[in-house]
Amino acid sequence: MKQHIISAINHNLNNAIALLDAIDLKTYQDTSIGPYYSSIGSHVRHTLDFFDCIINGLDTNDIDLTARKRDEIISTDKEAAKLHIYNLQETLVSYVDVNTDYLIHVTDNMGQGKVTVNYTLESILSHANSHAVHHYATIGYILDRLNIEIKIPGFGYNPTTPVNKREGI
Repeated sequence: MKQHIISAINHNLNNAIALLDAIDLKTYQDTSIGPYYSSIGSHVRHTLDFFDCIINGLDTNDIDLTARKRDEIISTDKEAAKLHIYNLQETLVSYVDVNTDYLIHVTDNMGQGKVTVNYTLESILSHANSHAVHHYATIGYILDRLNIEIKIPGFGYNPTTPVNKREGI
């Protein structure tokens, strides 16, 4: 199961690389679209931060999703983002043969302070993948508002969305 989850994540990360290859730097950095005025780069960075929190906390069994680095270089530099994605993919593949038969402590802030709950590696990775898809949908909205059409099948759609409605950007 873990190999299947990591494969799905890497597929989604490959879609992010396809997006980065398809847009120019100005588009990547554009913050003109409301209501949040966030850039595509900030959404890419945010999704990568989520995976970084998992990787950084795994050895100590203390994943803190509030301890994001928020590296602005990834938000503003497409090539830095792509390199980060490639490194992340390599790290994720290295987890395929790791024993994950234990619970991992995951801390997040649900709006009323930090809470720590137990996950498996598979469940937190699945959560991170769904989180990325959610932000890809926002990226699709930004591109639509910028009148930029890019075709990446399924980008921004949950795999459970009916196929006839899952066009992608």
